[in-house]
Amino acid sequence: MRLAFQVAYIGTGFAGSQLQVGERTIEGEFIAACERLKLFDNWREAGFCTAGRTDRGVHAFGQVCAFSTDQSERAITALNQQLPRDCWCRGFTNVDDEFHPRYRARTRTYRYYLAETDLDCEKMGGAGHLFDGTHNFSSFARPEGRNPYRTLQMVRVWSDRDFTIIEVRGESFLWHMVRGMVTTLLDVGRGTATETDVNRLLEGNCEQRVPPAPADGLVLWDVDCGTFFTPFPMAARQDQQLRALHHHYRVLGEITGLALQEKKNSGHSD
Repeated sequence: MRLAFQVAYIGTGFAGSQLQVGERTIEGEFIAACERLKLFDNWREAGFCTAGRTDRGVHAFGQVCAFSTDQSERAITALNQQLPRDCWCRGFTNVDDEFHPRYRARTRTYRYYLAETDLDCEKMGGAGHLFDGTHNFSSFARPEGRNPYRTLQMVRVWSDRDFTIIEVRGESFLWHMVRGMVTTLLDVGRGTATETDVNRLLEGNCEQRVPPAPADGLVLWDVDCGTFFTPFPMAARQDQQLRALHHHYRVLGEITGLALQEKKNSGHSD
């Protein structure tokens, strides 16, 4: 049977999501947990894969991974107990044998948390709309030989308690693309850049790329693969872990808060 999991993680303690020898990564921890549970012997033969990589320090609330196993019940009931405290499964679903989250993803949504609330969100939102549609994003990203044109469905900006939040939704993204967009929108919010500057950058012929915003404010919020995930009940032990993370990682207050709300909605209590 092939299973897909919706995965959240605090990226601070990981060298990114992609498997790397000698480094602590999301894929490495996930594969190790599966092997301890004897869900598979060889991750390649099990077709273990994720919807995409995240860089060192980037977080996730809706990453998707998938693998095949003949121990599906054990995977669903025990996987969260084997994963480290800063990585957990939020939901699961059965998928077809050919399912690969990277290629099935319809859209990916990112959120970036800026610890500034005195920014001009109206101007930032107006500038954000300029990114809608298909554009050359080579001024905002590192194309690394890939097609620099990408299509975005939505960019929105709002203020919420201690943060200004930028949300970006698109089909696919280039390396550092969202973080480069954030840098530019932050300049707009501070009054040091205008919509004219954004349009100039979108022409894609600038000599210098926009430097990316720091990784620790970025969250892979959702990957839409056209699947419905059955939520995991939130165990009391995980509740305590999330509360500790909530206090330790200020930028992820909303993420841990939503996870705790999921636990409450599932009918579990401390």
